Amino acid sequence: MTGEPDGRIVDAHVHVWSADTGRYPLAPGFDRTDLWLPSFTPDDHARYSRAVGPVRMNLVQMTWYGLDHSYIVDLIAQSPQTFVGTGMVSAVSDVRLPDPDKAMVALAARSIYAFRVRGRQARPPLGDGPRWLDHPGYERMFAAGAAHNLALSFLMGVDDIPELDRMCRRFPETPVIIDHVCGIKIKDGLFPETEVRALSVLARHKRVLVKLGPFQALGTGQAPYLDLLPLIRRVVDAFGPERCMWESDSGGPIPMANPRTDYPAAVALIRDHADFLSATDKQALLSTTAERFFFRR
Repeated sequence: MTGEPDGRIVDAHVHVWSADTGRYPLAPGFDRTDLWLPSFTPDDHARYSRAVGPVRMNLVQMTWYGLDHSYIVDLIAQSPQTFVGTGMVSAVSDVRLPDPDKAMVALAARSIYAFRVRGRQARPPLGDGPRWLDHPGYERMFAAGAAHNLALSFLMGVDDIPELDRMCRRFPETPVIIDHVCGIKIKDGLFPETEVRALSVLARHKRVLVKLGPFQALGTGQAPYLDLLPLIRRVVDAFGPERCMWESDSGGPIPMANPRTDYPAAVALIRDHADFLSATDKQALLSTTAERFFFRR
């Protein structure tokens, strides 16, 4: 997929799923009570995102679909200039499943270019210690990422950073995306200096990118989210705007209070209030960074 940037915003993290469980069945062990909403589709997203113009989306595979990516693959096939995907493969299992590196390459042929990995702080214990990525499956994933320009997209906490830093030193060509600013938040008005410094260690790895968001979950949660400007500034200063991308986490577990007003407010926080950024920097956060990785391949 190639082409010049078209100026549209790229929302780097959107969860979607269908109410049609006949066509898109839930994985064994899941039922409708596990869903955050009966459904959340790109059309639902557009009902409020259209206020900021056309939006391209990175669609994140839902856990309750397991390894069956049919729903996001079908959406991507219908509009490949609008949608790309972040998928899931199995790095660790006690049953025979496809090798994760082969699964990554197969899904990349369907425009799924990133693959979620849960940090040790964001998943049940697997009997591992601090070196929680010390497993052949993760080795294969990092190697495949480097060979095929496929990202490992980490849902993790600050305590997981040293182990990811170790793997980034071993695999410097592997694209890595840090979801949700590594879980760093403004708490009770206090800036998390220690946590931001810990995250900034990863900036030395030139293929590490950071998702900035969801703004409704990083501070007071109230639009216009001005309390987050110091956090955004520090992360952008550390990584550079060319390695930061905005995400709404629409459809996620922490919804916006009023999406019709809060979604435009999230965009406006960068576009109108982040006066420490140049116009080119703002475009990088809202479009260019994600577009270069996900759409201009």
